[in-house]
Amino acid sequence: MDFLSDTLILSRMQFAFKALFHILWPILGIGLSIYIFCMELLWLKRKDLFYYWQARFWTRLFLLNFAMGVVTGIPLSFEFGTNWARFAAERGGFIGELIGLEATMAFMLESAFLGIMIWGWKRLPPGLHLFSTGMVALGSTMSAFWIMSANSWMQTPAGVVFEGSRYVVTDYYQAIFNPDFWVGFLHMYIACLETTVFVIGGISAWYLLRQRHVDFFLRSFKIAVVTAFFLAFIQVVQGDFSGKAVAEHQPAKLGAIEAHWDTNAPGEGASWILLARPNPDEGRNDWAIEFPYLLSFLLTYSPTGKVTGLNEFPREDIPPVTIPFYSFRIMFTVGFALVFLVIWSGWLWRKGGFEKKSLTRNKWFLYAWLFAIPAAYVAVEAGWIVREMGRQPWIIYGVMRTGEGVSRLPADHVAFTLFAYVLGYALLFLIFLYAGGRIIGRGPEFEKPPPGTGTAFRR
Repeated sequence: MDFLSDTLILSRMQFAFKALFHILWPILGIGLSIYIFCMELLWLKRKDLFYYWQARFWTRLFLLNFAMGVVTGIPLSFEFGTNWARFAAERGGFIGELIGLEATMAFMLESAFLGIMIWGWKRLPPGLHLFSTGMVALGSTMSAFWIMSANSWMQTPAGVVFEGSRYVVTDYYQAIFNPDFWVGFLHMYIACLETTVFVIGGISAWYLLRQRHVDFFLRSFKIAVVTAFFLAFIQVVQGDFSGKAVAEHQPAKLGAIEAHWDTNAPGEGASWILLARPNPDEGRNDWAIEFPYLLSFLLTYSPTGKVTGLNEFPREDIPPVTIPFYSFRIMFTVGFALVFLVIWSGWLWRKGGFEKKSLTRNKWFLYAWLFAIPAAYVAVEAGWIVREMGRQPWIIYGVMRTGEGVSRLPADHVAFTLFAYVLGYALLFLIFLYAGGRIIGRGPEFEKPPPGTGTAFRR
């Protein structure tokens, strides 16, 4: 267990753990805020109380999710000063500006209107309350915008001139909208929306399995199915764009993701590897299940297109291979399993299987939607592992190595704080499961009269 005496490895483990745990909450918060806004808008337009109760029910889960995001997000931002002080001092100026913009423009906007959104239903005109909900949704989206811009800049730095150990921003537009930004932001944003609709569909399926509030959650289940159908296929296309962008701007990361060691010769195609046992010490795979020419075709639309192999790079610039390789395949497998689920849903719906009696009896199908909730989160988490592990050994790609940015801390201090965070976050997660279970178990609060008038919803 030599890593227990290595400050760099322990600091990386701590940041990775805190980031992977924190990202659980913005994923749902971004999508759920938009869903709540849409439900409230439809209620005002159509005067159907179903949409009002939908907004009220999911708002309670959103509030719990928001609280978890705040509690886990603040320690993550402190990490730059505690464990990555040299990075913050030498290269963190622009990153700090973007994080500051996220805090002032996004988080403050979201926080300022959240209280109005929660407690203003009977205190404000409906239109003004809708505006408040919209500001919360806008704040969530802006938060994703600025955080993904900062992360993308670390993947493909642009718009700056490096002068020794420091840099000067010469073009803020190029720096914010760097080459990785749009593919990275859209891939993550769609993932947030897609995960949210699987959460809504999965929780609705849980109610249908228990035959509670069937009419109410059958409608929300149908909304989730239709939305997921479109988002799942859009994400596949966006994922293809992301892969091509990685191949163009971060070829070593692409090589690690695909365990592709040797550049294919002219006239020969690069194989896509389904499974393999990478051997980084010898620069090859001990064994592999391959599909000839497929990698070249996927990246270049030519069966013999050139794909740069890892052996073209200096050994010290090659990322870890095994973890990104298998993390990508987890993301890929889960993503297409979710595509299969929405195709199955569409086929079943067309065959009349979404009638109330037949759907509530189709337990395997509903359980599949219930298990889609953790599956969607696993796909996002695996994607972030690919994104960050594939950037190694750089903290800023091609500019600053990760080891150059770590703080000079005793390893035992970092090990202690890592252990403390694991225990603390485990407790937080148990609290979330308990509180979330109470919200879901209680169900919609139909007994609370809504403001204004509308067509009565029959349960």
